[in-house]
Amino acid sequence: MPFTRRTFLQTTTKTTTALLLSSMSALAIPQTINNMNNNFKLKVLATNWGFPGTTDEFCSRVKKDGYDGIEIWWPLQQKEQDELFNALQKYSLEVGFLTAGHESDYQTHFNTFTGMIDAAATNTMQRPLYINCHSGRDYFSYEQNKTFIAHTVQLSRQTSIKICHETHRSRMLFAAPVARHYLETVPALRVTFDVSHWCNVSETLLEDQQSTIDITLPRVDHVHARIGHPEGPQVNDPRAPEWDEAVKAHFAWWDKIVALKKQQGDTLTVLTEFGPPTYMPTLPYTQQPLADQWTINVYMKELWRKRYS
Repeated sequence: MPFTRRTFLQTTTKTTTALLLSSMSALAIPQTINNMNNNFKLKVLATNWGFPGTTDEFCSRVKKDGYDGIEIWWPLQQKEQDELFNALQKYSLEVGFLTAGHESDYQTHFNTFTGMIDAAATNTMQRPLYINCHSGRDYFSYEQNKTFIAHTVQLSRQTSIKICHETHRSRMLFAAPVARHYLETVPALRVTFDVSHWCNVSETLLEDQQSTIDITLPRVDHVHARIGHPEGPQVNDPRAPEWDEAVKAHFAWWDKIVALKKQQGDTLTVLTEFGPPTYMPTLPYTQQPLADQWTINVYMKELWRKRYS
């Protein structure tokens, strides 16, 4: 049979599919950890970011798809709190809270942040697995941003709740070399590792900043499992073979975090956090997403469970 364009496309598709399945199968192989402590637990949570329905509908879908719980912004209104805690109880789900300030003035921002996180940490309805902080701003001074850490360290000691500061663009830990300064000078700082932002900011897969990664990983208590790349915080679909290098880089970092937690016998919480359009890349004009957000997040949940549970 002559090698036509149709033959080429069929051959290419088969080869690409084989490579993709091979890569996915390799990532799903359970990881063997030396000196494992049997107290280790992995908790995988879902994000309501981009979910179009009610809190009850969201929690129902989360339970159906096999998550342990959800990560959600601490609700400021009593009605929203009641809806949330009723749904968590109804579906037997655990929770991690997001807190932040958004004002450009430091003092106003700090007051908003502390009010929000204090309420989340001391609520009497359900104890969170952790609290994740969008802390400070990239343009606040070092001394100003340190006050957010100081407040959370004290609050964590009072409540015994894990409180982590996220490696997030526009926030205090927005770039690897900036975060390193805080890590070196504030020993009590704990981290939510959303490394996709650092890849985007540095326009690399951080190959030239290994020492900073090595300092960061032992301080991680929570992970946002999204795959970034040098030109953006989210690949369009982590199952696509063109993102193989980025996917492997992220799992290499996550492998080390999980190994540490397994040796310590600690609980590691993970949020599958691929976002909706336009965080999810879209087609021009229609802004139709290039992949299905919920399906990808469930895929990531299953991959984490197979590899690390």
